[in-house]
This record gives sequence, structure tokens and C-alpha cells, in this order.
Amino acid sequence: MVDAPTAPFAVTERAARRIGKVLAGEPQGAMLRLAVNGGGCSGFQYDFSFDTARAPDDLAIERDGVTVLVDSVSLPFLEGATLDFVDDLMGQSFRVENPNATAACGCGTSFSI
Repeated sequence: MVDAPTAPFAVTERAARRIGKVLAGEPQGAMLRLAVNGGGCSGFQYDFSFDTARAPDDLAIERDGVTVLVDSVSLPFLEGATLDFVDDLMGQSFRVENPNATAACGCGTSFSI
């Protein structure tokens, strides 16, 4: 587990605020988990879930009272990426700004490397 201010993955203030609102309806101690899985229209897809336990090899990013977990298998795909929350004409969503992605689908949940 790594809790470093200069983590290889970042969470914006907007994302942290929204995560806090979402977690308010979850069990005490819940955290947002972001993983990368095979699939989606571009080859890989982002998977968001809630978890109440950290694995020993998780990267834990803490910001403004919330924790985002990234497992060690997903971390190389997310190196240098930022989790943001956007509210635009297309709706509200979490968005991963990933410098490793060479292409992404229109929905923003899948990508290729």
C-alpha cells in the first residue's frame, strides 16, 4: 500500500468532492476502486466499484477525506493518469485523463494502448 502525495495517479478536487457525495450512501469506510479490465470497444475498460478493504499491493490515493484504490495490475495502465469529474452537456461522469491511451471510445470508458 502506498499513500504518497506524489502518487503516480492523481485525483482532482472535483472528483474527490463527487466521490465523497457518492460514498455518503455507502457503508462506513467505503472507498472507490478504479481498475482496468480487458474488454470494451477499444480493448481495455475502466471499472469503478466500491470496496471496504485495501489489498496489500493497492495504491491508495487520499484526497479531501476520500480514498481511491488502484490495484497493482491496473497501475501500469494508469501511470500518470488523473481521475476527474465532469458535468457538461453530455451529462455527469467520472473521466480518466490517461496519457497512456492511444485511442478511446466516444463514451470515455474504454481505451487502447
